[in-house]
Amino acid sequence: MKLPTSPFTVTDWSTVSPTTHAGERGEAIWRTLDIGDLRVRMVEYSPGYLADHWCDRGHVLYVLKGELDSELRDGRKFKLTAGMSYQVSDFGDAAHRSSTATGATLFIVD
Repeated sequence: MKLPTSPFTVTDWSTVSPTTHAGERGEAIWRTLDIGDLRVRMVEYSPGYLADHWCDRGHVLYVLKGELDSELRDGRKFKLTAGMSYQVSDFGDAAHRSSTATGATLFIVD
């Protein structure tokens, strides 16, 4: 990931309009800031959420609250709790997808 040239920007996430994205189960609420090819998001997954796709996009993901289960297509599974993160490059490992039993709030840069 290369950060594009941009001015110093302060973001009040409560003022960023949310968009709703249905999962296979549950939903994700995204608040998104696009800066060129860079996307910065605050994402809230509802309890019981399961992504409706496998993702090959690279991310830096930080769990702000709740618990996130990340499953890789090759069968590996990881549980992340508040204060944990993962980093993966575009097509850098097996595709991944997210789920949560309890709900989670994430900060994601991709």
